[in-house]
Amino acid sequence: MRTATGRLSVEELKERDAHREGLRILQERGFEPMVGGAYALKAHTGIWRDTKDLDLFLRKDRVEGALQALDRAGYRTEFTDPLWLAKAFSGPYFIDLIFSSGNGIAVVDEHWGRRALVCEVLDREALIVPAEEMIWQKAFIQERERFDGADIHHLLRCKGSQLDWDHLLMRFGVRHWEVLLVHLISFRFAFPSDKDQVPEPVMRELMRRLERKEAQPAGPERVCRGTLLSRQQYLPATNVEGYRDARETEVEGWTGDRAYPVEYPDRGTQDAHRRSR
Repeated sequence: MRTATGRLSVEELKERDAHREGLRILQERGFEPMVGGAYALKAHTGIWRDTKDLDLFLRKDRVEGALQALDRAGYRTEFTDPLWLAKAFSGPYFIDLIFSSGNGIAVVDEHWGRRALVCEVLDREALIVPAEEMIWQKAFIQERERFDGADIHHLLRCKGSQLDWDHLLMRFGVRHWEVLLVHLISFRFAFPSDKDQVPEPVMRELMRRLERKEAQPAGPERVCRGTLLSRQQYLPATNVEGYRDARETEVEGWTGDRAYPVEYPDRGTQDAHRRSR
């Protein structure tokens, strides 16, 4: 916490030192980490919120080497989740090494670094996650205890007219564009005077897609895609009602969730999604 004079407390200074040192190590070893989280939101929107961790985004093929470099420097490290997350600890302080969204969709690739900003973070010049990739990654965070829609709204309000919308549409692709459309509609509700931050052709294109899809019949297979938005809140659909978890077909390398496992009910071998398993 801050002191009465507004200066950083001793604990905050130690935390910043641990984060700065971790950033320095990865930068000087050539891992090219990109800063996300609260620091990236501040860089793109000017909005600051207190944070207890440092989010660093990097490609998955660099994570093992990054962990080894931090381990040699005295950090305790772990590969927390093979789908998206590793961590490095310095006492009570920690750094998240993120290489995808939690659902495995928004994978960090060469486009992230190519499009990154450069800003000062923790007294160091650092790469900042691009706004388009922040929107892509945050769009799927819709947990009961955490919803990143407001961050997306602020990014759109502050940078919408500057975004590469073709790139953003490419990111959501033919499978996930509806998630983007929902956020764009809620943005118009949250900031009605800023609707022009989203180009009219983008809204019309997405609405045309919705109209075309509305004219089509529903698919025959009982699939729950809500698990791409929340790891826990759709388990009754999969574990009780027997809906197929969309992560099985839409997420490369998906092997299941250890914290919130999907365990289909035993309804016999004639279930449509079991015949293909």
